[in-house]
Amino acid sequence: MNETMVCAVGRVATQPVYREVASGPSARFRLAVTARYWDREKNTWTDGHTNFFTVWANRQLATNTAASLTVGEPVIVQGRLKVRTDVREGQSWTSADIDAVSIGHDLAWGTSAFRRAGKAETAPAPTQPEPNWETPPDGSAEPADPAAQRQPESVVLT
Repeated sequence: MNETMVCAVGRVATQPVYREVASGPSARFRLAVTARYWDREKNTWTDGHTNFFTVWANRQLATNTAASLTVGEPVIVQGRLKVRTDVREGQSWTSADIDAVSIGHDLAWGTSAFRRAGKAETAPAPTQPEPNWETPPDGSAEPADPAAQRQPESVVLT
């Protein structure tokens, strides 16, 4: 099946609405995407037309979206574009929806802290003492802590 995949960069226009439905969690929000261009006459950046999309997220993406996004935050949304035309009260309406595959904060505008969600808490791994990476005060090249001579262990992310 051919699908139109899009990547939209914009700002969250409405607070995400989270619902538990029969097929699993679902969330939706409006995304405002405004084109910007350099106006040579004014010698400044100028806002162009704003397009609004309804972004739909399902399952774990819906849960994470509702917990992570608030109005005004810059985001990047990737997903399938769905353009719909309806007749409501005698008027023709066209809407553009994005069935999201992934959603993330746009780090060009700020920082974000990633937290893995959906896994049960496990007991913390035993801590190892921090190696002494400093040169000893006596100026010798040998580390003061013999454990510091070991190679660091590799870390496996799950």
